[in-house]
Amino acid sequence: MIKKSKKIIATGLLSTITSAYLLSSFAQADNLSKANSTAQDDLKAYIKFSRVIDIVKNNYVEEVNTTTLINKALKGMMSNLDAHSAFMDESSYSDLNTQTKGEFGGLGISITLRDGVLTVITPIYNTPADKAGIKSGDIILKIDDKSTIDMNMNDAVKLMRGKPKTDVTLTIVRKGENKPLKIKITRDIIKVDSVYVKKIENENDILYLKITSFDKKVVDSVKKAISENNNTKGIILDLRNNPGGLLNQAIGLVDMFVDKGVIVSQKGRKISENIEYNATKVNSDTKTPIITLINYGSASASEIVSGSLQDFKRTIVVGEKSFGKGSVQVVLPFEETKEALKLTVARYYLPSGRTIQNRGVSPDITIYYGKVPEAKESDFILKEKDLKAHLQVELDKIDGNITKKTEENNTTKDKKIETITHKMLYQDSQLKTGLDILKALIITNKGAK
Repeated sequence: MIKKSKKIIATGLLSTITSAYLLSSFAQADNLSKANSTAQDDLKAYIKFSRVIDIVKNNYVEEVNTTTLINKALKGMMSNLDAHSAFMDESSYSDLNTQTKGEFGGLGISITLRDGVLTVITPIYNTPADKAGIKSGDIILKIDDKSTIDMNMNDAVKLMRGKPKTDVTLTIVRKGENKPLKIKITRDIIKVDSVYVKKIENENDILYLKITSFDKKVVDSVKKAISENNNTKGIILDLRNNPGGLLNQAIGLVDMFVDKGVIVSQKGRKISENIEYNATKVNSDTKTPIITLINYGSASASEIVSGSLQDFKRTIVVGEKSFGKGSVQVVLPFEETKEALKLTVARYYLPSGRTIQNRGVSPDITIYYGKVPEAKESDFILKEKDLKAHLQVELDKIDGNITKKTEENNTTKDKKIETITHKMLYQDSQLKTGLDILKALIITNKGAK
């Protein structure tokens, strides 16, 4: 935890140098200079910083106090380190705390600054942004009537948050569209269910798990789903549009399906940030076939899961290349002012040693989202069933009994589980492809357990 100096210094040069000195201990990055600066270099830089503050304070067209100038300088410094580092004043830090409680008034959208442009990582599943049609990769030009040019993420988040049932209009640029789109979204209380368990029509031995974010309940929810469906022969792990979340939940999920090796590691400048997270043998399922679905909206923790399982050869990854957010941030609060820094301190590395940062996870089989054309049998082809019309009544009876029993079993067991219908499946080329591959894996996996 970062502590401010308790010594109060009135005004002027010494005050500004002291503030800059305190910040320097945690605000340096690998690539900020070609070589480590000397104490003399540091002093010169602090004096320069102090002079600029004094000049602006005494000569700017409008009166401005030192605290305001320092805060603006800190925000600029942190935002220029990388897209995820930030100085949070009291208001921003309060917003962060509100968000981590898992319930707030907003749109349900995950954003980042990519090449200085406010970009949608993903709309969170089943939130106002998702329902309004916001897509991964959308570039936000305006929030209501305010341009996002040179806007930092904290300010953007503030503008998009607000009282539930109030509206905000986003002006976006989308690939494939000739002109900007205006999308009106009604804010709501964002309550995110992190794990959705679904059945696929006529595929009772396949478990579909959609993980929308990695909150503290993911591992327990997945374990519960698997235990309640103990006839499962294959799993579809849908991590599309999952912006990430808690590292320990990502590690715990991978650990359910591997029994040895490094799941993920992180490396930073400090030795204390160099950590390896290893798999354990406890209750690990190393046999059940898994298909993992990803897309551009899969980021951070979801990239760790998909990339790690891919490196361990425990899954076939289907879909599109992921977002590429593989850095580690820590929040460092100030004790005395309710302010904080969010600082990038390390990068994540997958079991093979590859990094996710700016590269993402490439699928084993690239499939773009869209509809799947349904093949229909020709009306001109005669089959055995057409020649045996006199047996149709008996066949109908048999099929009817089987269907009835299946429906009864599903009704009893899966009362609260949503079913992905045949029609829905053919609207989702990635899921359909993943299912087909999984069925083939199940066939080849027979007798392997």
